[in-house]
Amino acid sequence: MTTPQKPAARPVTPHFSSGPCAKRPGWSPDVLAAALVGRSHRSKPSKARLQAAIDLTREILEVPADYRIGIVPASDTGAVEMALWSMLGARGVDMLAWESFGEGWVSDVVKQLKLADARVLKAAYGDLPDLTQVDFDRDVVFTWNGTTSGVRVPDAEWIPAGRAGLTICDATSAAFAQRLDFAKLDVVTFSWQKVLGGEAAHGMLILSPRAVERLESYTPAWPLPKIFRLTKGGKLIEGVFKGETINTPSMLCVEDYIDALAWAKSVGGLDGLVGRADANAAALDAWVRRTPWVAHLAAVPATRSNTSVCLVFADPVIAALSADAQSAFAKRLAGLLEEEGVAFDIAHYRDAPAGLRIWCGATVETTDIEALTGWLDWAFAIARGELAKAA
Repeated sequence: MTTPQKPAARPVTPHFSSGPCAKRPGWSPDVLAAALVGRSHRSKPSKARLQAAIDLTREILEVPADYRIGIVPASDTGAVEMALWSMLGARGVDMLAWESFGEGWVSDVVKQLKLADARVLKAAYGDLPDLTQVDFDRDVVFTWNGTTSGVRVPDAEWIPAGRAGLTICDATSAAFAQRLDFAKLDVVTFSWQKVLGGEAAHGMLILSPRAVERLESYTPAWPLPKIFRLTKGGKLIEGVFKGETINTPSMLCVEDYIDALAWAKSVGGLDGLVGRADANAAALDAWVRRTPWVAHLAAVPATRSNTSVCLVFADPVIAALSADAQSAFAKRLAGLLEEEGVAFDIAHYRDAPAGLRIWCGATVETTDIEALTGWLDWAFAIARGELAKAA
Protein backbone atom coordinates (compact mmCIF):
# COMPACT_ATOMS: atom_id res chain seq x y z
CA MET A 1 0.00 0.00 0.00
CA THR A 2 1.36 3.40 -1.01
CA THR A 3 1.28 5.89 1.83
CA PRO A 4 -0.47 9.10 0.74
CA GLN A 5 1.63 12.24 0.84
CA LYS A 6 0.77 14.72 3.55
CA PRO A 7 -0.53 18.10 2.36
CA ALA A 8 1.88 21.00 2.45
CA ALA A 9 -0.59 23.50 3.91
CA ARG A 10 -1.72 23.18 7.52
CA PRO A 11 -4.51 25.01 9.33
CA VAL A 12 -3.01 27.75 11.48
CA THR A 13 -5.60 27.00 14.14
CA PRO A 14 -6.67 23.33 14.39
CA HIS A 15 -9.73 24.01 16.58
CA PHE A 16 -12.80 22.77 14.70
CA SER A 17 -14.74 21.48 17.70
CA SER A 18 -18.46 22.27 17.83
CA GLY A 19 -18.24 23.31 21.46
CA PRO A 20 -16.31 24.73 23.10
CA CYS A 21 -15.42 26.40 19.82
CA ALA A 22 -12.36 28.17 18.48
CA LYS A 23 -11.31 31.42 20.14
CA ARG A 24 -11.40 34.53 17.97
CA PRO A 25 -8.40 35.12 15.66
CA GLY A 26 -5.51 36.71 17.52
CA TRP A 27 -6.80 35.76 20.97
CA SER A 28 -4.33 35.29 23.83
CA PRO A 29 -4.70 35.15 27.62
CA ASP A 30 -3.36 38.71 27.69
CA VAL A 31 -6.84 39.99 26.83
CA LEU A 32 -7.93 38.94 30.32
CA ALA A 33 -5.43 41.19 32.09
CA ALA A 34 -8.12 43.67 33.15
CA ALA A 35 -10.49 40.99 34.48
CA LEU A 36 -11.86 41.82 37.92
CA VAL A 37 -10.56 38.68 39.59
CA GLY A 38 -10.74 38.66 43.36
CA ARG A 39 -13.60 41.19 43.29
CA SER A 40 -17.18 40.56 44.28
CA HIS A 41 -19.46 40.17 41.31
CA ARG A 42 -21.82 42.47 43.22
CA SER A 43 -19.30 45.31 43.36
CA LYS A 44 -20.03 48.36 41.20
CA PRO A 45 -17.12 47.71 38.79
CA SER A 46 -18.11 44.05 38.36
CA LYS A 47 -21.77 44.85 37.77
CA ALA A 48 -20.67 47.43 35.20
CA ARG A 49 -18.74 44.75 33.30
CA LEU A 50 -21.72 42.37 33.45
CA GLN A 51 -23.95 45.16 32.14
CA ALA A 52 -21.41 45.87 29.40
CA ALA A 53 -21.65 42.22 28.31
CA ILE A 54 -25.44 42.53 28.16
CA ASP A 55 -25.32 45.83 26.25
CA LEU A 56 -22.84 44.54 23.67
CA THR A 57 -24.91 41.38 23.23
CA ARG A 58 -27.95 43.53 22.45
CA GLU A 59 -25.95 45.66 20.00
CA ILE A 60 -24.28 42.82 18.09
CA LEU A 61 -27.32 40.52 17.95
CA GLU A 62 -29.65 43.46 17.22
CA VAL A 63 -32.02 42.50 20.03
CA PRO A 64 -35.09 44.77 20.30
CA ALA A 65 -34.95 47.39 23.05
CA ASP A 66 -37.98 45.98 24.88
CA TYR A 67 -36.50 42.46 25.17
CA ARG A 68 -34.69 41.58 28.41
CA ILE A 69 -31.24 39.96 28.29
CA GLY A 70 -29.88 38.09 31.29
CA ILE A 71 -26.71 36.17 32.16
CA VAL A 72 -27.70 32.90 33.81
CA PRO A 73 -25.97 29.81 35.22
CA ALA A 74 -25.18 26.46 33.59
CA SER A 75 -24.58 27.47 29.99
CA ASP A 76 -27.29 27.11 27.33
CA THR A 77 -28.71 24.11 29.16
CA GLY A 78 -29.37 26.22 32.24
CA ALA A 79 -31.03 28.94 30.18
CA VAL A 80 -33.33 26.49 28.38
CA GLU A 81 -34.23 24.69 31.61
CA MET A 82 -35.11 28.01 33.29
CA ALA A 83 -37.55 28.74 30.49
CA LEU A 84 -39.08 25.25 30.41
CA TRP A 85 -39.58 24.97 34.16
CA SER A 86 -40.76 28.56 34.64
CA MET A 87 -43.12 29.02 31.67
CA LEU A 88 -44.50 25.70 30.42
CA GLY A 89 -47.76 24.25 31.68
CA ALA A 90 -49.94 27.31 31.07
CA ARG A 91 -51.18 25.74 27.81
CA GLY A 92 -50.30 22.77 25.62
CA VAL A 93 -46.84 22.59 24.10
CA ASP A 94 -45.45 21.35 20.77
CA MET A 95 -41.92 19.97 21.13
CA LEU A 96 -39.81 19.84 17.96
CA ALA A 97 -36.84 17.46 17.81
CA TRP A 98 -34.48 16.48 15.03
CA GLU A 99 -31.22 15.96 16.90
CA SER A 100 -29.80 15.19 20.35
CA PHE A 101 -30.40 18.45 22.18
CA GLY A 102 -33.97 18.80 20.94
CA GLU A 103 -34.52 15.22 22.09
CA GLY A 104 -33.17 16.25 25.49
CA TRP A 105 -35.75 19.00 25.84
CA VAL A 106 -38.48 16.52 24.87
CA SER A 107 -37.29 14.17 27.59
CA ASP A 108 -37.32 16.94 30.20
CA VAL A 109 -40.85 18.05 29.33
CA VAL A 110 -42.36 14.59 28.96
CA LYS A 111 -40.47 12.64 31.63
CA GLN A 112 -39.50 15.26 34.20
CA LEU A 113 -42.22 17.92 34.02
CA LYS A 114 -44.65 15.17 32.94
CA LEU A 115 -46.81 17.55 30.92
CA ALA A 116 -49.78 15.54 29.70
CA ASP A 117 -50.55 17.99 26.90
CA ALA A 118 -47.16 17.79 25.22
CA ARG A 119 -47.12 16.90 21.54
CA VAL A 120 -43.83 15.76 19.99
CA LEU A 121 -42.96 16.37 16.34
CA LYS A 122 -39.79 14.51 15.39
CA ALA A 123 -37.60 14.01 12.36
CA ALA A 124 -34.60 11.80 11.74
CA TYR A 125 -31.07 13.19 11.68
CA GLY A 126 -30.64 15.17 8.48
CA ASP A 127 -34.27 16.31 8.22
CA LEU A 128 -36.69 18.78 9.80
CA PRO A 129 -40.14 17.94 11.15
CA ASP A 130 -43.08 19.15 9.09
CA LEU A 131 -43.21 22.74 10.31
CA THR A 132 -46.68 23.23 8.82
CA GLN A 133 -48.03 20.87 11.50
CA VAL A 134 -46.96 23.11 14.41
CA ASP A 135 -49.90 24.52 16.39
CA PHE A 136 -49.12 28.06 17.54
CA ASP A 137 -52.13 28.19 19.82
CA ARG A 138 -49.77 26.12 21.95
CA ASP A 139 -46.29 26.91 23.22
CA VAL A 140 -43.52 25.72 20.89
CA VAL A 141 -40.01 24.59 21.86
CA PHE A 142 -37.35 24.09 19.20
CA THR A 143 -33.68 24.44 18.37
CA TRP A 144 -32.87 26.98 15.66
CA ASN A 145 -29.75 25.08 14.59
CA GLY A 146 -29.36 21.37 15.34
CA THR A 147 -25.79 21.29 16.64
CA THR A 148 -25.50 17.51 16.36
CA SER A 149 -27.28 17.09 13.00
CA GLY A 150 -26.21 20.16 11.05
CA VAL A 151 -29.86 20.95 10.23
CA ARG A 152 -31.34 24.39 10.91
CA VAL A 153 -34.67 26.07 10.31
CA PRO A 154 -34.30 28.10 7.11
CA ASP A 155 -35.97 31.20 8.60
CA ALA A 156 -38.85 32.18 10.88
CA GLU A 157 -41.51 32.51 8.18
CA TRP A 158 -43.26 29.40 9.54
CA ILE A 159 -43.95 31.22 12.83
CA PRO A 160 -47.01 33.52 12.76
CA ALA A 161 -46.78 37.00 14.22
CA GLY A 162 -50.21 36.58 15.83
CA ARG A 163 -49.44 33.39 17.71
CA ALA A 164 -51.19 32.68 21.02
CA GLY A 165 -48.46 30.54 22.57
CA LEU A 166 -44.83 31.33 23.30
CA THR A 167 -41.92 30.29 21.08
CA ILE A 168 -38.95 29.03 23.10
CA CYS A 169 -35.85 28.77 20.93
CA ASP A 170 -32.54 27.12 21.80
CA ALA A 171 -30.25 29.13 19.52
CA THR A 172 -26.88 28.21 20.97
CA SER A 173 -25.13 27.22 17.72
CA ALA A 174 -26.98 29.84 15.67
CA ALA A 175 -26.64 33.10 17.62
CA PHE A 176 -23.93 35.34 16.08
CA ALA A 177 -23.76 33.23 12.89
CA GLN A 178 -27.37 33.19 11.69
CA ARG A 179 -29.98 35.94 11.75
CA LEU A 180 -32.63 35.35 14.41
CA ASP A 181 -36.03 36.94 13.81
CA PHE A 182 -36.69 38.19 17.33
CA ALA A 183 -40.21 39.34 16.43
CA LYS A 184 -41.08 35.65 16.05
CA LEU A 185 -39.19 34.49 19.17
CA ASP A 186 -40.28 34.89 22.78
CA VAL A 187 -37.41 33.12 24.51
CA VAL A 188 -33.93 32.82 22.99
CA THR A 189 -31.04 31.03 24.68
CA PHE A 190 -27.38 30.48 23.87
CA SER A 191 -24.02 29.98 25.54
CA TRP A 192 -20.78 31.92 25.31
CA GLN A 193 -18.66 29.00 24.16
CA LYS A 194 -20.31 28.54 20.77
CA VAL A 195 -20.06 31.02 17.88
CA LEU A 196 -17.93 33.56 19.74
CA GLY A 197 -15.65 30.96 21.32
CA GLY A 198 -16.15 32.20 24.88
CA GLU A 199 -15.60 30.16 28.01
CA ALA A 200 -18.08 27.63 29.36
CA ALA A 201 -20.73 27.58 32.10
CA HIS A 202 -22.51 30.86 31.35
CA GLY A 203 -25.82 31.03 29.50
CA MET A 204 -27.82 33.88 28.01
CA LEU A 205 -31.58 34.21 28.36
CA ILE A 206 -33.43 36.68 26.13
CA LEU A 207 -37.11 37.35 26.87
CA SER A 208 -39.76 39.11 24.81
CA PRO A 209 -42.45 41.20 26.51
CA ARG A 210 -44.82 38.27 25.92
CA ALA A 211 -42.48 35.96 27.83
CA VAL A 212 -42.28 38.44 30.69
CA GLU A 213 -46.08 38.61 30.77
CA ARG A 214 -46.20 34.81 31.06
CA LEU A 215 -43.75 34.83 33.95
CA GLU A 216 -45.71 37.46 35.82
CA SER A 217 -49.15 35.93 35.23
CA TYR A 218 -48.51 32.20 35.59
CA THR A 219 -47.23 30.11 38.48
CA PRO A 220 -46.17 26.53 37.65
CA ALA A 221 -47.68 23.66 39.62
CA TRP A 222 -44.23 22.38 40.59
CA PRO A 223 -41.61 23.89 42.93
CA LEU A 224 -38.80 25.86 41.34
CA PRO A 225 -35.21 25.67 42.60
CA LYS A 226 -33.69 29.06 43.42
CA ILE A 227 -31.43 28.82 40.40
CA PHE A 228 -34.52 28.81 38.10
CA ARG A 229 -36.52 31.59 39.75
CA LEU A 230 -37.08 34.66 37.60
CA THR A 231 -39.94 36.25 39.57
CA LYS A 232 -40.58 37.36 43.12
CA GLY A 233 -44.01 38.29 44.40
CA GLY A 234 -45.44 37.85 40.92
CA LYS A 235 -43.01 40.35 39.35
CA LEU A 236 -39.95 39.80 37.19
CA ILE A 237 -36.68 40.05 39.08
CA GLU A 238 -35.33 42.88 36.96
CA GLY A 239 -31.87 42.70 38.50
CA VAL A 240 -31.19 39.45 36.63
CA PHE A 241 -31.35 41.50 33.44
CA LYS A 242 -29.09 44.25 34.74
CA GLY A 243 -26.04 42.20 35.61
CA GLU A 244 -27.21 41.05 39.04
CA THR A 245 -26.67 37.37 38.38
CA ILE A 246 -28.45 34.60 40.30
CA ASN A 247 -25.18 32.93 41.23
CA THR A 248 -21.50 33.87 41.08
CA PRO A 249 -20.17 34.34 37.54
CA SER A 250 -16.52 34.06 36.58
CA MET A 251 -15.24 37.56 35.97
CA LEU A 252 -12.47 36.02 33.86
CA CYS A 253 -15.14 34.51 31.60
CA VAL A 254 -17.06 37.78 31.57
CA GLU A 255 -13.97 39.65 30.38
CA ASP A 256 -13.33 37.00 27.76
CA TYR A 257 -16.91 37.30 26.46
CA ILE A 258 -16.62 41.09 26.29
CA ASP A 259 -13.39 40.69 24.30
CA ALA A 260 -15.17 38.36 21.86
CA LEU A 261 -18.04 40.83 21.49
CA ALA A 262 -15.59 43.68 20.83
CA TRP A 263 -13.93 41.56 18.15
CA ALA A 264 -17.36 40.80 16.67
CA LYS A 265 -18.03 44.54 16.43
CA SER A 266 -14.65 45.06 14.75
CA VAL A 267 -15.44 42.59 11.94
CA GLY A 268 -18.73 44.24 11.04
CA GLY A 269 -21.12 43.15 13.75
CA LEU A 270 -23.80 40.62 12.91
CA ASP A 271 -23.43 41.04 9.14
CA GLY A 272 -19.71 40.40 9.42
CA LEU A 273 -20.14 37.36 11.64
CA VAL A 274 -22.78 35.79 9.41
CA GLY A 275 -20.61 36.48 6.38
CA ARG A 276 -17.61 34.78 7.95
CA ALA A 277 -19.60 31.67 8.88
CA ASP A 278 -21.22 31.55 5.44
CA ALA A 279 -17.80 31.78 3.76
CA ASN A 280 -16.46 28.94 5.89
CA ALA A 281 -19.46 26.72 5.18
CA ALA A 282 -19.21 27.51 1.46
CA ALA A 283 -15.52 26.54 1.39
CA LEU A 284 -16.28 23.23 3.08
CA ASP A 285 -19.27 22.62 0.80
CA ALA A 286 -17.15 23.21 -2.30
CA TRP A 287 -14.85 20.42 -1.11
CA VAL A 288 -17.80 18.10 -0.33
CA ARG A 289 -19.22 18.61 -3.83
CA ARG A 290 -15.96 17.55 -5.46
CA THR A 291 -15.20 14.69 -3.04
CA PRO A 292 -16.90 11.34 -3.74
CA TRP A 293 -16.32 9.74 -0.34
CA VAL A 294 -18.28 12.27 1.73
CA ALA A 295 -21.73 13.90 1.76
CA HIS A 296 -23.76 16.30 3.89
CA LEU A 297 -25.98 14.74 6.52
CA ALA A 298 -28.44 17.59 5.85
CA ALA A 299 -29.63 16.84 2.33
CA VAL A 300 -31.54 20.11 1.74
CA PRO A 301 -29.19 23.09 1.22
CA ALA A 302 -31.70 25.59 2.63
CA THR A 303 -31.74 23.78 5.98
CA ARG A 304 -28.00 23.11 6.13
CA SER A 305 -26.10 24.67 9.03
CA ASN A 306 -23.32 27.17 8.42
CA THR A 307 -21.78 26.41 11.82
CA SER A 308 -21.96 22.76 12.89
CA VAL A 309 -21.56 21.10 9.50
CA CYS A 310 -22.22 17.35 9.77
CA LEU A 311 -20.88 14.96 7.15
CA VAL A 312 -21.47 11.26 6.48
CA PHE A 313 -19.56 8.69 4.46
CA ALA A 314 -20.63 8.27 0.82
CA ASP A 315 -17.89 5.78 -0.05
CA PRO A 316 -19.86 2.58 -0.78
CA VAL A 317 -17.54 0.32 1.23
CA ILE A 318 -17.68 2.51 4.32
CA ALA A 319 -21.41 3.21 3.95
CA ALA A 320 -22.06 -0.56 3.86
CA LEU A 321 -20.38 -1.10 7.26
CA SER A 322 -22.39 -1.52 10.43
CA ALA A 323 -23.12 1.60 12.48
CA ASP A 324 -20.49 0.58 15.04
CA ALA A 325 -17.89 -0.04 12.34
CA GLN A 326 -18.63 3.30 10.69
CA SER A 327 -18.31 5.01 14.05
CA ALA A 328 -14.93 3.34 14.61
CA PHE A 329 -13.81 4.45 11.15
CA ALA A 330 -14.85 8.05 11.84
CA LYS A 331 -12.97 8.06 15.12
CA ARG A 332 -9.86 6.63 13.45
CA LEU A 333 -10.02 9.32 10.76
CA ALA A 334 -10.45 12.05 13.36
CA GLY A 335 -7.67 10.50 15.47
CA LEU A 336 -5.22 10.64 12.59
CA LEU A 337 -5.86 14.35 12.21
CA GLU A 338 -5.47 14.94 15.93
CA GLU A 339 -2.15 13.06 15.94
CA GLU A 340 -0.95 15.40 13.21
CA GLY A 341 -2.19 18.45 15.14
CA VAL A 342 -4.27 19.70 12.21
CA ALA A 343 -7.82 19.17 13.54
CA PHE A 344 -9.19 18.44 16.99
CA ASP A 345 -12.55 16.96 18.03
CA ILE A 346 -14.24 16.54 14.64
CA ALA A 347 -15.78 13.08 14.95
CA HIS A 348 -19.59 12.89 14.98
CA TYR A 349 -21.58 13.52 18.17
CA ARG A 350 -22.07 10.31 20.13
CA ASP A 351 -25.81 9.99 19.33
CA ALA A 352 -25.56 11.10 15.70
CA PRO A 353 -24.93 9.05 12.54
CA ALA A 354 -21.26 8.20 12.07
CA GLY A 355 -19.21 10.77 10.23
CA LEU A 356 -17.53 14.10 10.85
CA ARG A 357 -18.70 17.35 12.42
CA ILE A 358 -16.68 20.42 11.47
CA TRP A 359 -17.27 23.79 13.08
CA CYS A 360 -17.46 26.62 10.54
CA GLY A 361 -18.49 29.43 12.90
CA ALA A 362 -17.32 33.02 12.69
CA THR A 363 -14.12 32.63 14.74
CA VAL A 364 -12.72 30.11 12.22
CA GLU A 365 -10.69 31.43 9.29
CA THR A 366 -11.73 30.32 5.79
CA THR A 367 -8.09 29.63 4.92
CA ASP A 368 -8.00 27.08 7.76
CA ILE A 369 -11.12 25.33 6.40
CA GLU A 370 -9.49 25.19 2.97
CA ALA A 371 -6.25 23.79 4.42
CA LEU A 372 -8.20 21.23 6.45
CA THR A 373 -9.83 19.69 3.39
CA GLY A 374 -6.55 18.35 2.05
CA TRP A 375 -5.89 16.71 5.38
CA LEU A 376 -9.36 15.18 5.40
CA ASP A 377 -8.57 13.50 2.08
CA TRP A 378 -5.22 12.33 3.44
CA ALA A 379 -6.72 10.88 6.62
CA PHE A 380 -9.49 9.15 4.69
CA ALA A 381 -6.96 7.52 2.37
CA ILE A 382 -4.94 6.26 5.36
CA ALA A 383 -7.96 4.93 7.25
CA ARG A 384 -9.49 3.40 4.12
CA GLY A 385 -6.21 1.69 3.33
CA GLU A 386 -6.00 0.27 6.85
CA LEU A 387 -9.52 -1.10 6.48
CA ALA A 388 -8.69 -2.74 3.17
CA LYS A 389 -5.52 -4.28 4.58
CA ALA A 390 -7.41 -5.66 7.61
CA ALA A 391 -9.96 -7.29 5.30
